[in-house]
Amino acid sequence: MKDIHSYWAYLVVLMLIFAVVNALMGISKKSAFTDKDVRIGLFTLIVSHIQLLIGLGWYFMSPVYKAMKADSASIMSNADTRLLAVEHPLMMILAIVLITIGWSKHKKKTEDTAKFKTFAIFYGIALLFVLVRIPWNQWLQF
Repeated sequence: MKDIHSYWAYLVVLMLIFAVVNALMGISKKSAFTDKDVRIGLFTLIVSHIQLLIGLGWYFMSPVYKAMKADSASIMSNADTRLLAVEHPLMMILAIVLITIGWSKHKKKTEDTAKFKTFAIFYGIALLFVLVRIPWNQWLQF
């Protein structure tokens, strides 16, 4: 389960980068918001929600969760284990909430630039949250 979560994360990060760059290019070129742009945003939303389900499954099966149930004080006192037990899951959930809000808000916009801006802001902040709280020392071992 950990391997699936780790490998699927590459797809999530790539899709987020692609969606944010696409939105920024749409803003700068004053492009029309087309079906392609909708699909990019929707696919990013779907991929990130699948990652959430995989991540929650892994979290509740992980040794960190079991250790936290047994002795949360020692988990919280160590920066590496605190990252895995609290900071990473919380920030990823917040990132997915931002992606979901961005998706919902873009549908209410009527102007193409406003739709691109909504994606750029919400998906961009979500990308920042993801990049800041990925456990890089473990993730890059693949």
